[in-house]
Amino acid sequence: MSEPTLGEAWADLRRRRPTLDTVLALYDDVIDGWARWSPPRPLETALDATECRRRWDRGVPLVEAAHAVRPHDVEDLVGTAMETLVQAAPGLGESLQRLARQWDAGRVETISLLPARGRIGAPEVEALAGLPADVVALLAVLSLRPALERLFAPVREHLGEGAWQLGICPFCGAPPGFVDVVEDGRRRLACHLCGGAWAFGKLRCPFCGVEGAQQMVRLTPDEAREEGYAVSACRACRGYVKELDRRTRWNGGPPLVEDWGSPHFDLVARRQQYWRPEASLVLLAGA
Repeated sequence: MSEPTLGEAWADLRRRRPTLDTVLALYDDVIDGWARWSPPRPLETALDATECRRRWDRGVPLVEAAHAVRPHDVEDLVGTAMETLVQAAPGLGESLQRLARQWDAGRVETISLLPARGRIGAPEVEALAGLPADVVALLAVLSLRPALERLFAPVREHLGEGAWQLGICPFCGAPPGFVDVVEDGRRRLACHLCGGAWAFGKLRCPFCGVEGAQQMVRLTPDEAREEGYAVSACRACRGYVKELDRRTRWNGGPPLVEDWGSPHFDLVARRQQYWRPEASLVLLAGA
């Protein structure tokens, strides 16, 4: 039996959460656009297993390989992403128009949306467009995910057990978007920007690196209680990431689907003054 497509998994989640169906429809155009997209030219990386491991041994992600993705490769994806953001939050319209003009003029391109240390997207994008950092990060995910997923697919198998210890994606360098608790109780961080995944310490913050049970807190509030779901937050840096215990919720969808489909957990975390690198489309819409 084949794995469901992202679109099928998204439709299944919406059936499981009928009370959120209307607001989750905000993502539909993006998911449909991803399904229709195909690269206008081959997207390949020349990195072999030896080079990948050499970089990982030095604590360097493979983000330079993503420079191969050019603006014309993702033109339609970027357009749909901007339209989706404006639909959710019309107040962003003027800033996104400025960004579109900079994109057309070649002053902002795909490299400008790639991760840098501790963030997704170059600070210049925020300055040129007047967009918050978390909105730039969301724009990058909405625009680049299919291309980066395809680009890094051939090198996923080179990431051996214990080869990567950092809290950023070993492939594209982005901070994690979700956590899966797998069969043996280990945590696997998931990257929304490129679809990568990697093992990570259970009592360690991926954002600031602080360790210990005293610094980590799990939020499972009554108003958003669902078996297997929780928010994992750090008292030190106030960063948070949602997680799903796959041992309990065996029928859960892919990390991206589960994250986008649970904005009620984001709301609970934000109310307690925790933050995450990417904005929530639903919370931007005020829904």
